[in-house]
Amino acid sequence: MTPMVDIAFLLLIFYMVTTVFAAPQAMEINLPEDSDEPIKIKKCDLLIVHVDGADGYWWSLCEDGPIQFKEDSLRTLFYSTNKDNPKLSTLIVIHPDAKYNDFVNILDEIEVVEYVLREDEEFVAYYREANKDVLAESATFSYRYSTKPWDPKDDAKIEKAKSGSLLGGGGS
Repeated sequence: MTPMVDIAFLLLIFYMVTTVFAAPQAMEINLPEDSDEPIKIKKCDLLIVHVDGADGYWWSLCEDGPIQFKEDSLRTLFYSTNKDNPKLSTLIVIHPDAKYNDFVNILDEIEVVEYVLREDEEFVAYYREANKDVLAESATFSYRYSTKPWDPKDDAKIEKAKSGSLLGGGGS
């Protein structure tokens, strides 16, 4: 009986040591260097995506909006706005009552769009030419985005857009 217990423990230890555990999956996020100087962005180069407390998605660009849209349109929105404007940056503003999953969905869609656009050689050349003053020579496309906390001004913008959409304005 003793040799059998020894073999059982040896097998147990062998399997524990040789088992490959799944590595945790993490999203790679490149952070800019610390700087006290704010980055200046033109209004028409800034796409703002709001997620309100009721899981409503809103976007605005330039002086337009915010315009309501559906969550499943995120990829199309990010792809088309970046394709049209190679200097585009995205600002994500999420209400404190919104679900964490909403933020993760936005980051997932950004990652997919970044991959698709990075593989498009024609777009990358267009992007590099438009951003040659700020890019390193060997740089490729990188989706530029940031977040900011929700404030009362955002509540007012969304409420104004909701009241406008009841009158036929806004969008889906």
